[in-house]
Parts: sequence; C-alpha cells; structure tokens
Amino acid sequence: MKLKTSKLFISIIIAIILIPNFSFVFSASETPEITSEAAFLMDNKTGKILFDKNSEKRMYPASTTKIVTAILTLENCKLDDVVTVSYNAVTSIPEGYSSANLQIGEQLTVEQLLQVLLIPSANDAANVLAEHVGGSIDSFISMMNTKVNELGLTNTHFTNSYGKHDEKHYTTAKDLAYIFKYCIKNENFRKIAGSASCAISATNMYGTRKYSSTNQLIDPSSKNYYKFLTAGKTGFTTEAGDCLVSCSYQNNLELICVILGGKTVNGSSTRFSETKKLYEYGYNNYLIKQILSNNSIVKSIEVSNATQETKNLDLVPENSLEALISIEQENTTFEPEIHLQENISAPIEEGTILGTAKYTINGIEYNVNLIASHSVEKSILLDTIFKTLVATFIIFLIYEFFHLNRNKKRRKKL
Repeated sequence: MKLKTSKLFISIIIAIILIPNFSFVFSASETPEITSEAAFLMDNKTGKILFDKNSEKRMYPASTTKIVTAILTLENCKLDDVVTVSYNAVTSIPEGYSSANLQIGEQLTVEQLLQVLLIPSANDAANVLAEHVGGSIDSFISMMNTKVNELGLTNTHFTNSYGKHDEKHYTTAKDLAYIFKYCIKNENFRKIAGSASCAISATNMYGTRKYSSTNQLIDPSSKNYYKFLTAGKTGFTTEAGDCLVSCSYQNNLELICVILGGKTVNGSSTRFSETKKLYEYGYNNYLIKQILSNNSIVKSIEVSNATQETKNLDLVPENSLEALISIEQENTTFEPEIHLQENISAPIEEGTILGTAKYTINGIEYNVNLIASHSVEKSILLDTIFKTLVATFIIFLIYEFFHLNRNKKRRKKL
C-alpha cells in the first residue's frame, strides 16, 4: 500500500512539473514590450496590423530612405545600364556618412550601385543613382515625393536621396511599412535587399571590392541572425536613432516590421532584438488558414427549369481562400455572407460565376466568386410543354378569328 501511495505521489509531482511547461509551449505569446520609440508589425497579404506603437508619429527615417531610391531606380532603369559617377554626387555627402568610396569618373552598372546602396548602405551610390534617374538630385527628390503621394501616404516627405538628417525629411513607421510592402513586390529589390554581402568587380578606376550588409539579422555569422528574415534595410543617424524595416516569411505567413528610434545598449541594437521579438510574437499568435478549398461546397441550389438529372447544383469557390486568423481561432468554422445572381436559370455551363461569398474575419473582408460545379441542362419536357401551350393558344386565337368572321357573314346573309 505504501509503495502504491509513493508511486501516486511521484506521478502527481511529475504532472505538476510538466503541465506548466506543456501549456507554455502551446500558449500564445503575450504582447511584447518594445523600448524603441516607434514600432509596427503587419501581415503583408491582408494588411492586418498585428502590433502598433506610435506608428503614426513623424520620425526621421535615416538610411531606410534608400528603399525609395532603390525602387525608383528599378522602375526607371535596366540593371545593366552603365552610370558614370559625378563630382557632385560624391562630394556632396557630409563627413561621417557612410560611402562606398566611389571615384569621380568611375563607371558602374545600375545593379552594382543598387547593391552598394542597399547592402553596405552607401550614400554616394544614392546620389549617383538619383542623378542618373532624375537628371538631377533635386528632380529625383521630386520623384520620391510623387511616389509616396501615389501610394496615398501623407505623413512622409523627403529632402534627399539617402537619409541625411533634415527636419523636413520624415516618415512614420506605418508609412514606411507600406512603402516597403510596395518595394518587395519587385523581385530584384527583394533579391538585393535580402543579400548578406556583395562583391563589385574591378571598374575603370578601382579594383574588386567586397561589402557586408549593415543588417545583422540577415548575416548567418551574426549573433543577431534571424533565419526567417528575407529582406531589410537599416538606418541610423543621431537624431533618428537605430532604424530597421524588414520582412520575414514562415509557414506561409509573410510579415513586415518597422523599428524607428531604437537604441544601442552595450553594443547591441534594439532594432535587431526587438524586430525578432515582434516577428516571434506574430508567428506565435497568428497563422494562415485555408477557409475554402477549390472543391468546397458553399451552397446548394435547385435550378427550376433544368432537367431532373442536373437541376441540383452545388456552388463552389472559383479558387481556394486563405485568411489570417489568431491561434485561438484555428478550429473555428467561419460562415460566409452569400450573394447570388437573380433569376438563375438553365442552361448553365460548368464554371459560370453565379454569385459571391464574403467572409469577415478579424476585421478583414475576404471575397470569392461562386461558380457552378457542373453544367445544367435546360429541361426539354418543360420546353415542349411551354411550346405546346403557346401553339395551342395561337391555334385557339386563329380558330376564334375565323369563327367570328364566319358568324359575321351569316348575319349579313340574314
């Protein structure tokens, strides 16, 4: 009896120890504490905001400015275009700002300049590209401001191509996230902004050069390396603090994160640690769930003028539908709001759009067309009956017409 009691006691103790750990592994993460002045996390696909700290406060972007310089270059140039470095482009960079040591008269391709722009964050490369794309730096700055206006962003304004401090050169964490969302649609931008290093082959004025990224999250040799990060751009000035805009991909979920006004403590920047913290918060609390597969039956209807064999029609989604949900909603069944076309009747071809299904999940609307799962044939019997009735009615009218005429003639003879 004592032995059984001891075993039971030991089992209870083990259970007490294990249950909290078991629960911790599967429970959702708490909202992280962020010390940086502004931070923003969103799902790239839906635009759903997952974390927000001062995201609409005007801040200085520092070198995250260069993502706009890069996307305008990619949209207006070819990668193999050759550009000559001008005197003004390199001499106008203030002392203390990073450069790739480009030489006056040196010739490089647009791709090489983009690499040193986004990877080691070379300010001279920004000016060289600005002159090449805009004809002058001032014209290029106008292009930058036009671009953000086209994106509908009202809290961003640029006065230079690379992020030199200026009170009129500002953005917000939210605006910067939407700018980056736009930029990563371009595959060449993704590739370059996702590179940990680059090598520039010898030019007409300089030998081979190698550069490493200022973004430690993308460098496998760094203690701050984050394996899910796919692209990013850092920034720093004394006034702006530590900045980072980036994107990360895991389990079919792509997130965009912005840190502005970060700090460096004991040689370690909060822009890296807090970016990782926000990504882990996102992945631990949200997931992409398939709401509908291609063959899901959303609604079944009966087509009244169809044949007996085809009148029962299933409406299925035109394509599969995925939605962003919280971990707690993983086993939830979502019901749609269905809108069907009026007067649905045969014949109907398979794949014909007959309506829509709208799902509203966590404030986001998801819409999908509903199509016919099979062809619906018009009933010949009903058609025949209809035609027979019409024909009978016409015959009746003709009969009545002649009958009346005959009666009229008889009356006249009388």
